[in-house]
Amino acid sequence: MGPPPQGPDDKALQLMKIFLWSPASGWPSMEAVTAPEVAPGSTLKVKEASPADADLPQASPQRGAGSPTPQLLPPIEEHPKIWLPRALRQTYIRKAGDTVNLLIPFQGKPKPRAIWTHDGCALDTSRVSVRNGDHDSILFIREAQRADSGRYQLSVQLGRLEATATIDILVIERPGPPQSIKLVDFWGSSAALEWTPPQDTGNAALLGYTVQKADTKSGLWFTVQERCHRTSCTVSNLIVGNSYAFRVFAENQCGLSETAPITADLAHIQKAVIGYDTQLFCCVRASPKPKIIWLKNKMDIQGNPKYRALTHLGICSLEIRKPGPFDGGIYTCKAVNPLGEASVDCRVDVKVYDNSIQYQVLKAMLKMTCSLLLCAFQYKL
Repeated sequence: MGPPPQGPDDKALQLMKIFLWSPASGWPSMEAVTAPEVAPGSTLKVKEASPADADLPQASPQRGAGSPTPQLLPPIEEHPKIWLPRALRQTYIRKAGDTVNLLIPFQGKPKPRAIWTHDGCALDTSRVSVRNGDHDSILFIREAQRADSGRYQLSVQLGRLEATATIDILVIERPGPPQSIKLVDFWGSSAALEWTPPQDTGNAALLGYTVQKADTKSGLWFTVQERCHRTSCTVSNLIVGNSYAFRVFAENQCGLSETAPITADLAHIQKAVIGYDTQLFCCVRASPKPKIIWLKNKMDIQGNPKYRALTHLGICSLEIRKPGPFDGGIYTCKAVNPLGEASVDCRVDVKVYDNSIQYQVLKAMLKMTCSLLLCAFQYKL
């Protein structure tokens, strides 16, 4: 290669970029393109070309006179590739405040360039730090926040060759409290509640709701239902004569909400008074529609004017008109259809204290589940 051509004013030279391509068969072909002006004394670097090679011949300015010296750059010995750990191939979930420390191994020779992006933008270096080694890259977040959630992409570049890997990170925290909880109704030893979902789910799907009750005498809270998936609930087995308040927590992977709204109204579970009618309730679900039979001490009481049995939308009720001491016993609700039958019992004891009659359900209402029916026995005063 001869000395570079001199310009008319002998103050600058034109650099010619020469490309040599060697096809699989045939003779190599050459192309020449004129580059912008460069200072005299520049050195021409020529590297071994291959179809996968991305770097073009370039000139690097150097001070001082001298003829161009060819330089052979190291070839690509190993194409870039990322080895994404199996655990990071699905959404990586962390709790708010936890540390995120991801080590992603890769290959490439000579040493490739590793670049991280967050949702297509450059990383916020005030929150996220990166350390790139010869064979791996580490993404580190000391205290993760919900704003750190998103899609992170690692790009390993070697010339024009590139390998990419995508990691979805989700930072979650406890949900907010449910809203608008209210006591819809109460009857017998049961109460019906309704509420609306929380505004903030904590960046995660809700697992359900936890319902608690507290009587005004003790003021202690007890859980009556966990992982309730609906925004309504019926609380049973409340003690006669007590008044109850209720509250509801929302729950996700991080746990229960920090606070819970409390019902503004109390459920007053009243005692039966002499001369007042008493009702028993049974919820029945079956297909085909079953026939409902009420029994007292295993004796059919249908047609007895002392009792009135009703069924509406799967809720069966038995009204005991003006109960007396002899109305105590085991009451049974039986549902029968062509596929089988199911029943549930409730024991009612009637006692006399100081010439007044009080009614107590001494045995807790039973719940029976079978392939045909789902019955939950309750009573109403």
